Amino acid sequence: MNGRGESLDHGAALRRRRTALHVLMLATGIGMASWVARTPAVRDALDVTTGGMGLVLFGLSCGSMAGVLVSSGLVRRYGAKPVICAGAAFLAAGPATIAAGSTAASPPAVFVGLALFGAGMGLTEIAFNIEGAALEGEMGRPVLPVLHGCFSLGTVLGALGGMALTAIAFPVGLHLTAVALVVACGSLWAVRHLPAGTGRAPATGRRKGEGLRVQLQVWRDGRLVLIGLVVLAMAFAEGSANDWLPLLMVDGHGVSATAGSLTFTAFAAAMTAGRFAGGPLLARFGRVAVVRASALTASVGLALVVFSPVPLVAGAAVVLWGLGTSLGFPVAISAAGDGGGEEAARVGAVATTGYFAFLVGPPSLGFLADHVGLRLTMLVILAMLLAASFLSRALRPAARAGAAATGGRVDEECAR
Repeated sequence: MNGRGESLDHGAALRRRRTALHVLMLATGIGMASWVARTPAVRDALDVTTGGMGLVLFGLSCGSMAGVLVSSGLVRRYGAKPVICAGAAFLAAGPATIAAGSTAASPPAVFVGLALFGAGMGLTEIAFNIEGAALEGEMGRPVLPVLHGCFSLGTVLGALGGMALTAIAFPVGLHLTAVALVVACGSLWAVRHLPAGTGRAPATGRRKGEGLRVQLQVWRDGRLVLIGLVVLAMAFAEGSANDWLPLLMVDGHGVSATAGSLTFTAFAAAMTAGRFAGGPLLARFGRVAVVRASALTASVGLALVVFSPVPLVAGAAVVLWGLGTSLGFPVAISAAGDGGGEEAARVGAVATTGYFAFLVGPPSLGFLADHVGLRLTMLVILAMLLAASFLSRALRPAARAGAAATGGRVDEECAR
C-alpha cells in the first residue's frame, strides 16, 4: 500500500511539473505576441522613424542571442530551475520596462525592456526544453509537442488580445503592464512545482572550461549533427513565416494588409493544432514517419504559397505550412535527449541551433529577396524542408538506431 501511495504521489508530482511547464510556455507566448501586436502603438508613442524603431527592436535580438548563448552552460552548472526562475523574472520585467518607456516616450528604455524580454526568452527556452526532455524520459510519453503547443497557443491569445485592445485604442502602457503581471503571477505559481537539479552536471564535471568543452564535444556524434540539421531546417521554416508571411502575401499576392495579418493568424493556429495533436501521432507512427510527413506537408504548403497564381489558394496553403512545421522542433529535441550521456548538453546544443535558425536565419533572406523577390526566396526554405524529410531517419530512438547500425534486429518502431 505504501509503495502504491508513493507511486501515486510521484505521478501527481510529474503532472504538476508538466502543468507548470505548460503555464510558463503559455505565459511566454502571450508576452511575446502582446508586444508584437502593439508594436505600431509603441512606435507612435516614441515618435520615431522606421529606422529609429529598427534600432529599438535590435534590443530584442541582442537579449535573445545573449540568453541563448549562456543558457545551456548555466543549466549545466546550476540546473534548469534557477535558470528558468531568472528568465521568468526577465520576462516579467521586460514588458513592464517597455510600458514605462512607452509612457515616457523613451526609446532607450524600450530598448532595455526588449533586451530584458529577449534575455528571458533565450534563457528560458533552452532550459524549458532541457526540463521537458527530462520529463519525457520520466513519464515515458511525448511532452515537448504539447509544451511547444502552449507557446503557440499563447501567441494566438496574445495576438488576438492585442488586436482587440488596439481596436479600442487601449493605452499600450497599461496593456503591457497587465501582461507583465500575468507573466509574473504565472511564473511564481509554476516554478514552485519544478524540481531542483534537472540538467545539472556532477561537481566533478564542472571544472574551469569543462562545460564549454562538453558542449562542443557533443557535436562529435554524427547522429546529433543530423538531428541539428533537421531542427535547423524546421526552425528556419517556422521563423521565416513569422518574419515574412504577411509581407509575402501582401507583396507577392497583392492582398490587403489585413488579409496578410489574418493569413499569419491562420499559420499560428495551424501550428498550435499540430502541436497539440502531435502526441497521439508520435505514439502511433513514431518520430521518423511523423517528421518526414510533416516536412513534406510543409513543403507542399510552401510550394503552393510560392507558385499558386490564386491568392486564396496561397492563403489556404499556409495551413499546410503551419501544420508541417509544428512538430519538427519539439520532436528533434526529444531525439537529442535520448542519445546517452550528457543529455542536457545534447538538448542544449540542438535547441540552440534551432533558436539561432529561428531568430537569425529568416532576416538574412531579405538580402536575397532584394535581388530575386520574396516568393522565389522562399525556395531556399523549400529545399531545406525537402532535405529535412530525407534526414528524418536520424530521429529514431538512439538505442534502436545503434542496433540497426550494427546489423541487429530492427523492430517495427525503428523501421518507421
